[in-house]
Amino acid sequence: MKVAICGAGNVGTFLAYDLADAGHNVKVLEKNPLIVNRMPHHNLIEWIEADACEMSHLQNSGFNEVDVVVAATGDDEDNLVTSLLSKQEFGVPRVIARVNHPENMWLFNETWGVDVSVSTPHLLSALVEEAFSVGSLVQLLQFNNGQTELVEVTLAENSPAIGSTIEDLNLPRDVVIVAVTKDSHINAPRSSTMLVEGDSVLILLKSEFRQELKDKLIG
Repeated sequence: MKVAICGAGNVGTFLAYDLADAGHNVKVLEKNPLIVNRMPHHNLIEWIEADACEMSHLQNSGFNEVDVVVAATGDDEDNLVTSLLSKQEFGVPRVIARVNHPENMWLFNETWGVDVSVSTPHLLSALVEEAFSVGSLVQLLQFNNGQTELVEVTLAENSPAIGSTIEDLNLPRDVVIVAVTKDSHINAPRSSTMLVEGDSVLILLKSEFRQELKDKLIG
């Protein structure tokens, strides 16, 4: 896979080496020449002095050949511009953008060419909430421009799902139970899996079915 990362800060640099170590070809665009020049050599990483907000720089960097673009700078405006150019001008199949300020999250959608947005503050908040929430639907991740969610719920004693099997729940086709954690053991769900109090249920669903899922698991 060919990946272009825009921004050689801590996030971009770590991601570049992690992907390269996994065997992917990585380009890293950074407009600060001092940062580019001091980066250690890696056979699968190409460090490029370029401004990811300039279309000519993206063209010269071979953006028409990459499979994934990660806009990982510390500036939300730059990440949005890079995402838009990547998608509209170069047709990059998958564009992932970092959200630095949570109040800007609503901008990171398909209108700006973003396929997946990643907000560290939101992720941390979800992890904190997940650790202490029982009987609540906790959103962990969003995909497909916010139309698909990965959520988790820990079943409380008054959950209407207690004593039911997964088949009994009669969930919509676009709601998929990914895993059920019982007594710290992760179980691959089956139609016959019985749900009990304290089970943590991991679900992938289309956002339009969120309320129906809450009705069935939380009440």
